[in-house]
Amino acid sequence: MKGKRIMVTGGSGFLGSHVVEQCRKRRCAELIVPRSHVYDLRDPSVAFPLVKTAKPDIIIHLAASVGGIEANLKNPGAFFYDNAAMGIHLLEAARLAHVEKVVICGTICSYPKHGVLPLKEEALWDGYPEETNAPYGLAKKMLLVQSQAYREQYGLNSIYLLPVNLYGPRDNFDLESSHVIPALIRKCLEAKEQNRDEIHAWGSGKATREFLFVEDAAEAIALAAEKYDGGDPVNIGTGVEISIRALAETIAGQVGFTGKIVWDPSKPDGQPRRCLDVSKSKLLFGFESRTTLEEGLQKTIAWYKRNRSTSSDRKT
Repeated sequence: MKGKRIMVTGGSGFLGSHVVEQCRKRRCAELIVPRSHVYDLRDPSVAFPLVKTAKPDIIIHLAASVGGIEANLKNPGAFFYDNAAMGIHLLEAARLAHVEKVVICGTICSYPKHGVLPLKEEALWDGYPEETNAPYGLAKKMLLVQSQAYREQYGLNSIYLLPVNLYGPRDNFDLESSHVIPALIRKCLEAKEQNRDEIHAWGSGKATREFLFVEDAAEAIALAAEKYDGGDPVNIGTGVEISIRALAETIAGQVGFTGKIVWDPSKPDGQPRRCLDVSKSKLLFGFESRTTLEEGLQKTIAWYKRNRSTSSDRKT
C-alpha cells in the first residue's frame, strides 16, 4: 500500500475510520475518503465520475447501510437497495477506470441460517440467510458474484472479505440502530447511573455470536489489500463463539451493573449460532486477531464513557 492512491468508501464511519488509520500507517501516497452527503454512490452518475477523476490505485469499499436486528426489520428494502446499488456501481466504475485492486467487505449475514459450524467460506451457498437480515445479507452476497464475474471477464483484481460482527471505539450507540455490544454497554451503564435494578434485552440470550475488535478488523483488511489477490471469499474473525447471555453478563460485570437482565423471548434472536472458520485468513495473508473479547470490551466501554455526549446518536 506504500505510495498508492487509496480510496476508502465509508472512511469516516466506524470501521472505515480505523482502516484509514491503517492506510496512513502503511504510508500510502494519498487517501480519498468520499463523504456520503456529497457523493451518493447509489447513483451511477456520481460513482463513475468520482472514480474516474480520483484515479485511485486501490479502492476499499466499506460504505454500507447497516444496523442491528431492529434496524433490519424496519428497513429491509432500503438495506437491500442501498448496499446492492453502491457496490454494483463502484465495481463497474473501478472496471471502467482500470483500478488496480478493489477490496470488498461483505457480511457474515450472507451465510445460511442453519450452517455447520464453524462456518467455512464454501458454505455460503448452502442455504437461505436468517430472515431478519436476509435482504442486507443477500445484497452484499451479490457483490461476491459480481466481483468473481468481473475477475473472470475483465481481469479486475477484486477480493472479497467476510468480517464477523465488529465492535470497538467509534461504534454506533444509538439504541434504535446499534448492534448488540454497544446497545448492552449503553443500557448497563445508564441503568447503573440511574440506580435501576434491571435492563431489558432482546431474545432468549441463547443465540451465539463471534465478535472481532474493530482495530483488528482494520489490520486484516489492510493485510488482505497488501497480500491477497485471489477470487475466493475469506472469513475474518476470531473463531471464538459466545452466547448473547454470557456476553451481556460480561458487559454488566465490566460496567459494574449488578441488577437483573430481563430477556424478552417475543423478540427475535436472529441467527441461532454464528462462528467462523478463520484458517484461510491466516494462511493467505497472515492475519490473526490479537485482542481478546474482554480486552476489547474494556477499551470500548472506556471510549464510550469519554465520548458518549457525542456518540449516542452517532450513525454507522
